[in-house]
Amino acid sequence: MGLNHYSNILNYIKALGEADPFINTVGRGGDDLDLYKKNIFPLLTIDINSGSFTNGTVVVLQVEVAAWDIRDINKDIADDKLFSNDNEVDNLNETLATLNRVWTHMYRDFAKCGIQAQENPTIEALKFHDKNLLDGWVLTTNVQLSNTSLDLCDTVINC
Repeated sequence: MGLNHYSNILNYIKALGEADPFINTVGRGGDDLDLYKKNIFPLLTIDINSGSFTNGTVVVLQVEVAAWDIRDINKDIADDKLFSNDNEVDNLNETLATLNRVWTHMYRDFAKCGIQAQENPTIEALKFHDKNLLDGWVLTTNVQLSNTSLDLCDTVINC
C-alpha cells in the first residue's frame, strides 16, 4: 500500500460506490455534502477524519462511509402510522443494503490485501439530515494498514 494510505482507501471505496447499482454520485462528506449542483441522488460519501500510528509499521484510519437519499414527502394525509406519507423507510432500506454490499466487498478485499478491518463496524441511521432532508446510514470502521515502505534510516537519520 505504500505511503499513500489515505488516497488509496478513498479511491478504493470510491470505485465500490461507482460500481454499486443504487449509487449515482460518490463524494466526500461534510457540511455541504448535499449542496453540490451535480449531485444525483442516491449519494455515497467517504470520510477519513481520524487515525493513529501504532508502532511505526501500522497506520490505523477511522473510515466513515455513508449512503444517502432525499426524503420525498407526500402532501396527502398520512393514514399509516408506521410508514407515514414519505419514503423514509424506503430510503433507509436501500441505503442500508448499499452499505451492506460495500462493507462486504471491503472486508473481503481488505483480507486479500493484508489490510485488517474490525469485524463489526458500527452503523447509524440519520434522518432528515442536512439541507435536502437526507435519510441514510453511516458505517464507521477502523482499518489497519501496513506501513512497510517507510524507512527512517534512509530519510531522517544516519543509522
